[in-house]
Amino acid sequence: MTKNEIAKMIDHTQLSACAGKEDIKKLCSEAVKYGFASCCVNPYYVPLAADLLNGSSVKVCTVIGFPLGANSADDKASQAAMCVSEGADEVDMVVNLGAVKDKDWDVVYEEIYAVRCACDDVETDKGAKIIVKVILETCYLNDEEIVKVSELAKEAGADFVKTSTGFGTGGATVHAVELMRKTVGKDMGVKASGGIHSFEEALSMVNAGADRLGCSAGVKIVSE
Repeated sequence: MTKNEIAKMIDHTQLSACAGKEDIKKLCSEAVKYGFASCCVNPYYVPLAADLLNGSSVKVCTVIGFPLGANSADDKASQAAMCVSEGADEVDMVVNLGAVKDKDWDVVYEEIYAVRCACDDVETDKGAKIIVKVILETCYLNDEEIVKVSELAKEAGADFVKTSTGFGTGGATVHAVELMRKTVGKDMGVKASGGIHSFEEALSMVNAGADRLGCSAGVKIVSE
């Protein structure tokens, strides 16, 4: 796999609490230059990113219920709808980890479905389907929980399952990616995110089954 092919899988990410406008401008400029799939920014910067990326092939991605996932389903749905109305093409929502640990599977399903419906209900000028990714934060989950949440995400209409926020105790692992891919099959996306810093690490995630990569080191990865 070439670096250009890897670049097209990368969500170029800037989610630092202290990121300013110049950081977002730099992020978007790099994403256009290297042909990344999207720029992933905090909700506050969605309008700015949408303006900067207008006319390019790079999508605007944002995060919902980030990074803990402890918001209510209504909060996540309303935040997702707001971000889509402001220009987001993709939303990465953090699953309710407490509900996962309590095995409150109805809660987990309903919040994913609520975000899916909220994104679908917003009328946009672009006309394309809004991509919903469900962040499992796999560093906190066992294999059984990873499988169950992946199944629920697929059932609720999400487009991707995603390994990590990058703010947990660990990031993407080959094992988690392989397990998620095996669970959701070939018709759903798997995003590996967190701790991917080199071309070799990126390639290992793709070989494990990832078709999208969340990276803050995207430029380094494709420049090696």
